[in-house]
Amino acid sequence: QVQLVESGGGLVQPGGSLRLSCAASGSIFSISTMGWYRQAPGKQRDLVATITTDGSTNYAHSVKGRFTISRDNAKNTVYLQMNSLKPEDTAVYYCNARIRVIATMTDYWGQGTQVTVSS
Repeated sequence: QVQLVESGGGLVQPGGSLRLSCAASGSIFSISTMGWYRQAPGKQRDLVATITTDGSTNYAHSVKGRFTISRDNAKNTVYLQMNSLKPEDTAVYYCNARIRVIATMTDYWGQGTQVTVSS
């Protein structure tokens, strides 16, 4: 009923930039916090950044000053602008959104998009 579709991953050189997008669709009544998480091989999934409905943001210490999260509430879409990328940013990036469908609030996840930072 609800889908999160990510796009924008790929291969980039150190110091480069990428912009990830994640669009939510389906039987959506409202969306609360949206965010991005990442999982490197052999590691747990970690928070990258979150953004509330009114635009309040939270970032992992490792990406502060380099990544910017934003959202377009009219399009049910969240973005992650990633600048000054480092090899340690290499991971699968997952979109997350807390979505109300009728009376139930549930966390939904995207399928993940690979980001590889390498020369």
